[in-house]
Amino acid sequence: MSAALTVWVKGIGLWAPGTPTWHAFREVATGEASPAGNERPVADVLPPNERRRAPESVLLAAAAAGQAVAMSGLNAADLPCVFASSHGDQVITDYMCATLASAPAELSPTKFHNSVHNAPAGYWTIATHCHAASSAVSGGEESFGAGLLEAATLAVADDRDVLLASYDIAGTGPIGGMTLTTGAFASALVLSPRADGAAIRLDITPEPGNSAGEASGDAWMDGLAASNPSSLAVPLFHALAAAHSTALRVPAARGLDLHIDVETVP
Repeated sequence: MSAALTVWVKGIGLWAPGTPTWHAFREVATGEASPAGNERPVADVLPPNERRRAPESVLLAAAAAGQAVAMSGLNAADLPCVFASSHGDQVITDYMCATLASAPAELSPTKFHNSVHNAPAGYWTIATHCHAASSAVSGGEESFGAGLLEAATLAVADDRDVLLASYDIAGTGPIGGMTLTTGAFASALVLSPRADGAAIRLDITPEPGNSAGEASGDAWMDGLAASNPSSLAVPLFHALAAAHSTALRVPAARGLDLHIDVETVP
């Protein structure tokens, strides 16, 4: 067994259909409310002009990241960040493929600009004036776990707080038929190597395994977790919402799981 990476949760953010904020998700997860509506992601961190032209993937990532940083009370400009996504912006990728096949001279420069996998990280770092390191992670269906492992490793190795944001949007066209991603989901965590008053500790241990995520028994939660690669984060966020100590597994690569002990400190 590998040594555990111990990090503390200082901030949490989330957007899902019916729960546009972490607080809304927590109320649903604890049975205090039901999912309601399907609000557009609110990415207040982006300037108005950028919000208007940003694609859904950028809005999702920025909305969740903004919630997590606001909860942490930290300055986004100082936070190294990891943005993880399985498929990036599938809508733009589908448009790019179709246009290149039929009328390549008509390709939109703006859509091309937004097609790169690190577009959300770029929007975020420019909007927040962040000069700390940023990275864009893609690990197939296990991208959330890969991003979590990257962020936790950076926090422990560099002894500094790190922002993790994970996002994917619904697929469209032939690409959507291949990825089978049917809904949008984004989550974010600010992780710290120090407690500093944080109430939740994560002990993350990479182990051989082939976990497909863990069912909660709640039809809405399990449906959400199955709709999107990034929503493999749902069991972990469900555990964070429950606010009691537990253990779970999150896939981080083919043949590699993260065993996560969630410890709530009084």
